[in-house]
Amino acid sequence: MPFLKQHTDQVETPNAAPSNEVGSATKPEQASPEVSPAKQQRVTFLSIFLGVVASIGGFMFGYVSGQISGFFGMADFAQRFGEKNSSGEYEFGAARQGTIVGLLPVGCLLGALVAGQLADVLGRRLAISLSALWSCVGIIIEISSQTVWVQFAVGRLVTGCSIGALSVLVPMYQSESSPAIIRGILVSTYQLFITLGIWTSYMVDWGTADMTSSASWRIPNGLGFLWSLILCLGILVLPESPRHAYRKGREEEARATIARLAGVDPLHRSVHDQITEIRVKLEEEKSSGKASWFEIFTGPRMLYRTVLGVVLQAGQQLTGANFFFYYGTTVFKATGLSDSYVTQIILGTVNVATTIAGLWVVQNVGRRKALIAGAAWMMACFFIYAFVGHYALDSANPMNTPQAGSALIVFSCLAIAAFATTWGPLVWAVVAELYPSRYRAPCMALATASNWFWNFMISFFTRFITDSIDYFYGFVFAGCCAALIVIVYFFMIETKDRSLEEIDTMYLLHVNPIKSSHWDGSKVPEGVTADSLHEEHAEA
Repeated sequence: MPFLKQHTDQVETPNAAPSNEVGSATKPEQASPEVSPAKQQRVTFLSIFLGVVASIGGFMFGYVSGQISGFFGMADFAQRFGEKNSSGEYEFGAARQGTIVGLLPVGCLLGALVAGQLADVLGRRLAISLSALWSCVGIIIEISSQTVWVQFAVGRLVTGCSIGALSVLVPMYQSESSPAIIRGILVSTYQLFITLGIWTSYMVDWGTADMTSSASWRIPNGLGFLWSLILCLGILVLPESPRHAYRKGREEEARATIARLAGVDPLHRSVHDQITEIRVKLEEEKSSGKASWFEIFTGPRMLYRTVLGVVLQAGQQLTGANFFFYYGTTVFKATGLSDSYVTQIILGTVNVATTIAGLWVVQNVGRRKALIAGAAWMMACFFIYAFVGHYALDSANPMNTPQAGSALIVFSCLAIAAFATTWGPLVWAVVAELYPSRYRAPCMALATASNWFWNFMISFFTRFITDSIDYFYGFVFAGCCAALIVIVYFFMIETKDRSLEEIDTMYLLHVNPIKSSHWDGSKVPEGVTADSLHEEHAEA
């Protein structure tokens, strides 16, 4: 990509040896003929610390999402917020349960939509800190609820605004700050912390479930303060995103941050190369004038990328994994299990363990291959889940069909494993890499909002759907997985190990997604010059 990078050894070329040509301005001690400057960057403690601290936003997301499933099985929670049936027992109707569960993703959708503007005005770091602090307001509303279920639901709505904003801000901050060699794995750490949050909520629910007082659900709720305060204060000791700092005119701060995170000197060639890439892209954007919101649809190749990001984030929900996390306790009671909390812990443990394996997949396997394989794997699991649940399980008396109940649990675990190693961590990384800096904040906000929209649709309507078609619900998710295989294969470019600026150029050049993993950025396609790309920006 010579029109962005001044030397061929700056190009991250898949399956190719580093170039032996070194610019005359390069200091001998900083780069050698055998090793390109980008390859001399190191995995530093600061970059890992940044990824871990920011990912606490994912932990909060998982913890709040996972704990509600256990609440519905707690006696005190049911007596306070449930409805008494004809036999004198307390239960939750489909509408009430769906509203309590579903108002969280509604709040998340609202938070995601405003997060992009918040990030551009306040900066990525301060926006994350304030969003984490805001969740405390929602937790207070929930804990103070006595017998009015609407108050508890509104508390989840308020908390959701915080969680939704963080779901945009954290991957954005991580992707803009991380060195390219570990960007994918650091952004995917967000998903790992989501799974850790879910698992932690299951363990806490299990530990308090036998309490007869309101402590059974107030203690799990109250722990949310701890995670919020850790993120609120912890993020303030980290540097601002270098790309955001540069866009605000703080070039030296951006240069110093890139160097610290990569473990090299601020005058190192790789730092200069990255600053040059950021400057070139920013100059292109300035030549087009101030960005308007509608340019995420009208900018160069932006309609394609905006729609693709929305579809991929929606697809993460439509794979069906959150069906188990929201309604797992209810579902597995129907299989005859005496302690469905234990089953939830098993599912949560599978989720965490396989997400750790997923980080290896992110670092070593291409985005396209992993997403296609994961969708195919989940599709097969949901087909089996639907057929076994509908035809083999005795719903009236599940103890008559223990093998069918066991099969449902096994294939639920396999579906979660497929999600956790592929669509769980990878979608956050892919969407964070998809857009140029000019449009990244609003595009990520819109894409993440689509994730929360479908999260709400699943959380609210699942009870109505399963009451109507029971385990055939699995066919819906199987069909969505089949569609996602086609979408990824034909429309998503392979972005592993490429800089954000290089990925942007690949989309501008209409690189064929099917052949994108072999695209060589050091070779300019025939008829393409730096001026032609600038002209395309200007015309838009």
